[in-house]
Amino acid sequence: MSTEQSDTLFQAPPMGEQERMIEAILFASAQPVSKKTITDRLPHGCDVSEAIAHLRKRYEGRGVKLVKVGDGWAFRTAPDLGFLMQKERYETRKLSRAAIETLAIIAYHQPTTRAEIEAIRGVSVSSGTIDLLLELEWIKLGRRRMTPGRPVTFIVTQVFLDHFGLESERDLPGVKELRDSGLLDNRPAPGGALGDTSQEDDDDLENTDQDDMFE
Repeated sequence: MSTEQSDTLFQAPPMGEQERMIEAILFASAQPVSKKTITDRLPHGCDVSEAIAHLRKRYEGRGVKLVKVGDGWAFRTAPDLGFLMQKERYETRKLSRAAIETLAIIAYHQPTTRAEIEAIRGVSVSSGTIDLLLELEWIKLGRRRMTPGRPVTFIVTQVFLDHFGLESERDLPGVKELRDSGLLDNRPAPGGALGDTSQEDDDDLENTDQDDMFE
């Protein structure tokens, strides 16, 4: 069989149809879908990258937009219409200061061990703080360190990136941005710690909304 004959047996659908297929896959998924998963579901010969580019452009200026989250793609509400979701946004569970600081350390220093988190904060990290972040699926276990005891490391998840509208960890705000927004003290804390160095945190749930972390 010639090459031309083989190609005709696996002729890809028109680009418009490829866009519709990807659109259907993404709308049916509650989580971002990776390019590989999309490719595996589409007929042979489809150009997923080009179809996504066309689809992304087609949704510009609409009520929802196609965004990249980690290594996946998803439809999300346009940023300027976020106020319509305000009620649901403020009914989310609250995080203690200890949990927010621990999450921030993991996000900026990942992969990081529990001992490293404690060294930066200057206090012991209770199991409840880590368990809460794992339960929210904002962090997950990374690879073990090839050091004595082989401690586990922690890294942020795609769920974390999606919640804060980040494409990757590189999009996290810098130190200057954090200081300008008032989230970081202009004066360095003693020993580089981020919080109170007096005692172990007790996971007391303070009135700090999880959405306040990077706003």
